[in-house]
Amino acid sequence: MAMTVLIRGAGDLASGIALRLRRAGFGVAMTELAQPTTIRRTVAFSDAMTQGEQTVEGFTALRAETWEEACLYLEQGYIPVLNDPDCACRAFLKPDALVDAILAKRNLGTTITDAPIVVGVGPGFTAGVDCHAVVETMRGHTLGRVYYEGSALPNTNIPGLIGGFAGERVLRAPADGAFESTRRIGERVEAGDTVGFVAGQPMKATISGVLRGLLANGVPVKKGMKSGDVDPRGEAGYCALASDKALAIGGGVLEAILHFSADRAE
Repeated sequence: MAMTVLIRGAGDLASGIALRLRRAGFGVAMTELAQPTTIRRTVAFSDAMTQGEQTVEGFTALRAETWEEACLYLEQGYIPVLNDPDCACRAFLKPDALVDAILAKRNLGTTITDAPIVVGVGPGFTAGVDCHAVVETMRGHTLGRVYYEGSALPNTNIPGLIGGFAGERVLRAPADGAFESTRRIGERVEAGDTVGFVAGQPMKATISGVLRGLLANGVPVKKGMKSGDVDPRGEAGYCALASDKALAIGGGVLEAILHFSADRAE
């Protein structure tokens, strides 16, 4: 029987992890908020929470209402996504491995005893203390590297460089309120174009390119909150593919799980 991995979080980076694991033959279940704040929704299984299902690169996630339903979907080859931010389902699912991919830049409650193998993704975790391994999330030479001791690099709050742009490609909410978009992911925008509103105030693109990510309508935001992402490379097809960063992190998680699985088998 295939190993089952429970992933906390179902955003685009967590979904890249899920893709790597599913392609390697693992069963995958995920937890998410009832109203996700994912930006890159076209490549994130979190959209199953609001749409009922979501397919990314050939794999389909289904919203599971109960733990029993999640087990049924696992048996059928789907990725169940549960509204379970506290990850209470781990006691019922009893996963072989748990991956914390919430990416909150801090540990929100994961412990090294949550599963036989526990992997923390990004800052906020220490290998050997609250998890067995940590995977680096910062773009650069160490992206996707697995730490079996210590922690990932601290968060800099500076977006990674894509197409020559870093912070400029991120769209931030202009006010507190509910986000309402006027454009769609995959559309071409020019610098200065309005892509959405919050409390009547426009959120404008700061560079030209393709809208790679955008919050769903109605999501509550705070002023300055990341609400969209413009890809200056201008390739609309990238909106349907997991990013290089997501797959690199997924490869690190896969390495860590296989590493400890080999130890358990000896």
